[in-house]
Amino acid sequence: MANSSSTGFGFKPIKQYGNNYENMGLGEYPVAASSTAFYFQDLVAQAATGYVVVGTAGIEDLIGSVNGVFYTDPTTSKPTWKNYYDGNAATDIKALVNDSPLIQYDVRSNNAGASAQTDVGNTADLAYTAGVTPNWVSRATLDDSTLNTTVQQVKIIGVSRDPDNQDLTSANVVWRVILNQTFFDDTSGV
Repeated sequence: MANSSSTGFGFKPIKQYGNNYENMGLGEYPVAASSTAFYFQDLVAQAATGYVVVGTAGIEDLIGSVNGVFYTDPTTSKPTWKNYYDGNAATDIKALVNDSPLIQYDVRSNNAGASAQTDVGNTADLAYTAGVTPNWVSRATLDDSTLNTTVQQVKIIGVSRDPDNQDLTSANVVWRVILNQTFFDDTSGV
């Protein structure tokens, strides 16, 4: 059975790994007023400026996937929560991020052909595509062309458990991954 879609949906948090207390709480991180828009389930990274930025291919110091943002709307002066940041001129923006380095994510591969069980254990970078209206959901995928055993942004730990998206013989399988280049495990600084 073919996988259900070829459209990316970003990095969807599934669970934490290991035998630990399940706490899928959100961390709060400042976003610069001049930041590029980012979308629900986009990965974000810690920048040297002290603000989070959208995670794109090759960016290290990943924090996790965005669940939403909170800010004071610059037009209405009202507190506002959205599942995305549209790049407006607010100055008090806080991103709410699934930030535990133990979180497992489901992410769609951009592979137009079959994948293999032997891909498990390899690493890859993400392929970033901006989200679209009306839902403002990420379109990021796993970049299958970067799949190898050297250090990349994410590590494949298995195939998704979603029966509509786990067909390795078909294009665009959904992988279960963990962050490999995470801000919390990087001892070198940003």
